[in-house]
Amino acid sequence: MLRNRSFSQLAREVRDHIGQQHRYAHSIRVARCAELLARRHGVDTAKARLAGLLHDLARLYAPERLIAESLARGLQISADEREHPTLLHARLGAAIARERFGVDDSAVLSAIEKHTTGAQAMSPLDAVVYLADSLEPERQFSERKELWDLALRDLYAAYRETLALSARRRAEKAARVQALGA
Repeated sequence: MLRNRSFSQLAREVRDHIGQQHRYAHSIRVARCAELLARRHGVDTAKARLAGLLHDLARLYAPERLIAESLARGLQISADEREHPTLLHARLGAAIARERFGVDDSAVLSAIEKHTTGAQAMSPLDAVVYLADSLEPERQFSERKELWDLALRDLYAAYRETLALSARRRAEKAARVQALGA
């Protein structure tokens, strides 16, 4: 899965690829949280840690680069993704994990692809990485601790609650933006 690299070697390569200490530190925290959640829920810890480490490989790409690199790889781009190109970083990141870092495990790639928006069908590994990214300790929102505690007890209940909170926050933000424009 790692093409003869230790996790430490891979982490250094990810740090170099990301090129920003803050985002790299976030990826390390997500990897650790994913490993903890995986252990708690009987999910493969090595896959969880790997997906957590690699989940944001394309997060800092400029919108134009996200679109260009996605198109170059033949990825379909939805209207939402054209309007908000940052959404592409998850699917593009999975492609980069496969191409540059040699990840060929479909479960790990799926978890990377789904870590931002979730999906109708979420494997336990998908949910672990989604929650680890959403709830890692440096996230600053009032419900974080309560949702993390729920994630430790009930993976899918925490996934549903975290997804619902995210949707509410997006709707509130859209309403504020719309009110400013009115």
